[in-house]
Amino acid sequence: MNRILNPRLVFTSHVNNISMYAFLQSELGCIGRFQTSGTSTLRYIIGDKEGIIFCINLMHGKLRTPKNKRFNDLIKLFNIKYSLNIAESLLDTSNFGDNSWLAGFTEADGHFGIKYVESKPKSETRKRSVSESVSLKFRLDQRAYDKPTSSNMLPFMENLALFLRCNVKSYNSNKSHSEVLSLSVASIDKIRLLINYFEKYPLLGEKWDNYNKWSTVYYMIISKKHLTEKGRLEIRSLIGLDVTQV
Repeated sequence: MNRILNPRLVFTSHVNNISMYAFLQSELGCIGRFQTSGTSTLRYIIGDKEGIIFCINLMHGKLRTPKNKRFNDLIKLFNIKYSLNIAESLLDTSNFGDNSWLAGFTEADGHFGIKYVESKPKSETRKRSVSESVSLKFRLDQRAYDKPTSSNMLPFMENLALFLRCNVKSYNSNKSHSEVLSLSVASIDKIRLLINYFEKYPLLGEKWDNYNKWSTVYYMIISKKHLTEKGRLEIRSLIGLDVTQV
């Protein structure tokens, strides 16, 4: 019995990103279909010949992680099934700031954190008073080992860390029972690099709302507005704290 090869492209995300994927489908000429799994998983599947060729041409040479190996597996299967000779996709080693790849990576795995600490006086249970403060953090986590491609993610994360001007840290995830590599940017001068980047290459999905709040607080910190009563109330409102408690 001959094995039937059915190459396809599958993009997986949370169902909250349906609007972004609907926009993507529209931009790609309404190719592909959507499929949901459980209550939270969305899949955008492209399986027709013309649609896959279009996406291969669009993505060729633009991937940076070991996922490029899976992409080349798709190209190989596609070449076999349709007797084509599409060249292997080379890993993109250009500067991260030169294209929108990092924006897409952030949509999947980035986190924009806003930390607000209320001032608290010294008391019987608190030896020291706590000063009011507002801080920001951008974080990206990736599994240290990519099982589908049997690849170590450290070299890639180290390159990204150089661009973000931060260090690669690791921790063991209780959820996935595996080592995770983590990048975080917290200083205001380094955050400016990210602000410039995302203004040039905007986010499109669920993360856009998170980034919008995050960047709003950034500009408030730069202008010292976060030190005012009005600014403090605005920040608390942005992150969902009860302003009536102030």
